[in-house]
Amino acid sequence: MTEKIEELENYLDNHYIHRSNWLRAAVLGANDGILSTASIAIGVAAASDLREPVILATLAGLVAGALSMAAGEYVSVSSQTDVEKADIEREKIELKEMPKLELQRLAEIYEKRGLKKDTALTVAKELTEHDALGAHIRDELGINEISQAKPIQAAIASGAAFTVGGLLPFFVTLFLPLESMEYSLYGFALFFLIVLGVLAAKTGGSSVTKAIIRIVFWGTVAMGLTALVGYLFNVNIG
Repeated sequence: MTEKIEELENYLDNHYIHRSNWLRAAVLGANDGILSTASIAIGVAAASDLREPVILATLAGLVAGALSMAAGEYVSVSSQTDVEKADIEREKIELKEMPKLELQRLAEIYEKRGLKKDTALTVAKELTEHDALGAHIRDELGINEISQAKPIQAAIASGAAFTVGGLLPFFVTLFLPLESMEYSLYGFALFFLIVLGVLAAKTGGSSVTKAIIRIVFWGTVAMGLTALVGYLFNVNIG
């Protein structure tokens, strides 16, 4: 019996939703790192006959993008945290000023989820006696440990992932022939994006095929338009 309980606990701990916060930030960062730096490199390579401007532009895009991604993610998730804290403070006041109404709200939530009216009220009373604020935060506001915003974690994951993703096309600009640089960047970037999409889909338990189709389509659009800009404004940089 104990072994069955342990197996069930391990199964619940391994649900994909537990990975949602860091997975979203990491995948977004790495995807943006690959696509942004590759697009910059392709655009400059299409407008230049020298390797140095391509390397410099790609490196600048990599550094700026990583810092921007980390800062943007921190600000965005911090805003979400502020909203969550404000709602929690409001809930504390409501529990203090109108406990009966809050109890009824909690019972109604459980009733809508399928419990009988008497059962829902009993559950609401027991949870209120145990931890009233915790019950309302979880079931009324929908905030829990899995979904709760973590600004620093998200910022670090996004910045680091962008850097790792951006280094891949940067290495292409360093070592592959300049004559076919645009095509090499496009090919390798798509390859990197597909690998990332497969890993993300496997980790998140989603469709690998859909992930690859999305990545190939939008990656091609982004890099193709950037290359077009480079060819249109070909000024032989350097």
